[in-house]
Amino acid sequence: MAKVLIATVKPFAAEAVEQIKNVLESAGYEYEFLEKYDGEEKLKEALRDADALIVRSDKITPSVINAADNLKIIVRAGAGYDNIDLDAATKKGIVVMNTPGQNSNAVAELVLGMMVYQARNHFNGTSGRELKGKKLGIHAYGNVGKNVARIAKGFGMIVGAFDPFVEKASIEADGVKVYENVEDMYSDCDYVSLHIPATKQTIKSINYDLLSKMKDDATLVNSARKEVINEDDLLKIFEEKKGFKYISDIAPDNKEVIAEKFEGRYFFTPKKMGAQTAEANINAGIAAAKQIINFIEKGETKFKVN
Repeated sequence: MAKVLIATVKPFAAEAVEQIKNVLESAGYEYEFLEKYDGEEKLKEALRDADALIVRSDKITPSVINAADNLKIIVRAGAGYDNIDLDAATKKGIVVMNTPGQNSNAVAELVLGMMVYQARNHFNGTSGRELKGKKLGIHAYGNVGKNVARIAKGFGMIVGAFDPFVEKASIEADGVKVYENVEDMYSDCDYVSLHIPATKQTIKSINYDLLSKMKDDATLVNSARKEVINEDDLLKIFEEKKGFKYISDIAPDNKEVIAEKFEGRYFFTPKKMGAQTAEANINAGIAAAKQIINFIEKGETKFKVN
């Protein structure tokens, strides 16, 4: 009987836990939940007899992977997987998957929610701005980007996107303008929403050269990863563009400086919460459990990322 460990410092919602249990029990799988654990050693101990692992934002380091003698598959319940050491997993023959699309609507709704909150001056009673008629540029048109476009169009925004990896016709079919180069999008739009992963190519790629193209009163929205931002360059833009605003669901490392010097021009959620909805919890958890079953029983690797 295969054993699945669900290791989550940030636990799944109670309803998601029950549905994950139902999926695994129906398949005849053994399972264990390790929630709110403190320290890598507890995770390593729990992994010793596990065949499969489901995680959320938990750090899966080479040390953790090397302690897992029976592990065959790791599934990240979510889209981003930079918390898992892919090289170490690959060297040990462990398949790593994510669950793309399961959290995308939750993240997209948060993006528009933060945009409204910032545009209305954090609901402080003063006169703000509307989103209708404003131009929104979407940097990377994947599952989240598509949902951001759908919701933004409902607000009456003019939506464009830049993504060299997505066919132009596919983007245009959604009624979204295609920007041929990223600089044009940054210079043209009132809002730019980031949906790029944190990779060697993208880390600190949102830099001065790119941000300097933005309008003086433009807003940058980040629901991706803080690492894609060059934070020193971000401070320069705050200084030079007196109306520039930055909102994110994960605070930058220099948040204290921003808070001290640029009051009213930023908003950061207390922790990363794009996927923090009951629905996203359930969707991603069930998808992860089903992907493990399909891999072990059928060898299916559709969402393999390593």
